[in-house]
Amino acid sequence: MPIVAQSTETTDWVSRFADEVIAESERRAPGAKTSAATAPDVVVASGLSPSGPIHLGNLREVMTPHLVADEVRRRGHRVRHLISWDDYDRYRKVPAGVPGVDETWAEHIGKPLTSVPAPKGSPHPNWAEHFKAAMTASLAEMGVEFDGISQTAQYTSGVYREQILHAMRHRRDIDAILDQYRTKKAPAKKSQKPVDEAELEAAEGSGAAAEDDGSSGSAGYFPYKPYCGNCEKDLTTVTAYDDDSTELTYACTACGFSETVRLSEFNRGKLVWKVDWPMRWAFEGVVFEPSGVDHSSPGSSFQVGGQIVGIFGGKQPIGPMYAFVGISGMAKMSSSKGGVPTPADALRIMEPQLLRWLYARRRPNQSFKIAFDQEIQRLYDEWDRLDAKVADGSALPADAAAHARAVGTAAGELPRTPRPLPYRTLASVADITAGHEDQALRILGELDPANPIASLDEARPRYDKAEAWINTHVPADQRTIVRQEPDAELLKSLDEPSRQSLRLLLDGLADHWSLDGLTHHVYGVPKVQAGFPADATPKELPPEIKTAQRTFFALLYHLLVGRDTGPRLPTLLLAVGQDRVRALLGE
Repeated sequence: MPIVAQSTETTDWVSRFADEVIAESERRAPGAKTSAATAPDVVVASGLSPSGPIHLGNLREVMTPHLVADEVRRRGHRVRHLISWDDYDRYRKVPAGVPGVDETWAEHIGKPLTSVPAPKGSPHPNWAEHFKAAMTASLAEMGVEFDGISQTAQYTSGVYREQILHAMRHRRDIDAILDQYRTKKAPAKKSQKPVDEAELEAAEGSGAAAEDDGSSGSAGYFPYKPYCGNCEKDLTTVTAYDDDSTELTYACTACGFSETVRLSEFNRGKLVWKVDWPMRWAFEGVVFEPSGVDHSSPGSSFQVGGQIVGIFGGKQPIGPMYAFVGISGMAKMSSSKGGVPTPADALRIMEPQLLRWLYARRRPNQSFKIAFDQEIQRLYDEWDRLDAKVADGSALPADAAAHARAVGTAAGELPRTPRPLPYRTLASVADITAGHEDQALRILGELDPANPIASLDEARPRYDKAEAWINTHVPADQRTIVRQEPDAELLKSLDEPSRQSLRLLLDGLADHWSLDGLTHHVYGVPKVQAGFPADATPKELPPEIKTAQRTFFALLYHLLVGRDTGPRLPTLLLAVGQDRVRALLGE
């Protein structure tokens, strides 16, 4: 099976796949070009079924070919990245947790997704368009350029009529291929973690893994499934077909309706999935398309499609199998469960560059997690360090390549935050100020007195993303509320060493009023109190200094916010302001 091998070396996987795609494209059309600019379009493809919220695992189906297509485009080739919207798939179940949807939507199971009503309150005309719109907006924000193809439009307008008739003429050949796998069992997985049914559906890539393959019935095998002319559902059985006249008779088991139609004129049905996908490979000339990990099993759509595509005169695309994407602090993503994060959810709390980087830096066969918890702060720290390394030329080649693919495309760089202050600092400021932009600007302006920001716009959109994270993903009991009045009882109970540490802090407060200055000062107080210089390094200090620092920090948190922990103390002090800090610390 022509699946691109995936190296375990720390090289730029995108460039390696681009090499393979260009070579394969040229093999398929030898002598068809005089230069890259005049060569036939290189076609890469993704497939998305808008059967519910399109989640971050599905995004890998798009980002893998997007990154490869963009690299091919950077090299001067014309590329078409097709996204097939599988909106003519059957509506299989009512997904949990979708606002505006109740149990009454179950009456539409079996209809095409474009024939199912949109959730209540949606401005979109049907179910498929509702979920396509959210994904389309997210892809635009991420700089993903693509050609979208509605399979409803393709089938109902008769675009695939000749392919359908061809499949029906060759139904015995197709049936023979499928029959090789119908009795085989998938081998036991060696390293892949168990997955649930919905994840298997996502892993199948372009279509519905659970859809039947048109298995032989009493009237024979038919790779075509009509939607009922009465109830619109696909609970139909083809009972007769004549190759010469193309007359097809079907009966609906849902409502009892039956009719005879001429397939050469009939546009209300589709090829079964395991025939539909390879038909499209041939029809569109797809060179590269990824597939989910379940395609390693006998009878999977990708494996079977590799044989069926020849019936349509085409070739199977090359492409990697991709692993699942998880969420930090949550179970594996599954589109069957409510609350599964989507690209739009991620883009509310992170800039598109960071989200692109998470997909670009890992090979498709590597699982990774996207953080919606405190881990997002560490990811941003890692991203900012990489950004600095790229700027000074010290980044490793593969890391620099992933960075370049994250910040822009062949069309240009994505909009970025003018002053990318640390995400954890912005989150702390947003937390403490609770939406008061004038206070946020005051604090951020004091972070670097030598080069203060003059407007919050300089910190946007990163500031807005951090604020959204604080407001939507940090539990109320972890939010920071600064005391209104000093804790008189605690201040009165302090021993002399504790009082001395507070005096040392307050005495140097004005001279160190910046983020760097307060960082040095706060960590330096326990050192000075123990008789060491404030700038003494950890190697020059006894272990008990760390204990003293933790004790001092806990005291400050209790006096300022009434808890053991909180935002980084330098940021917290700046947020509270000098006068209020002095009042709360008993001066």
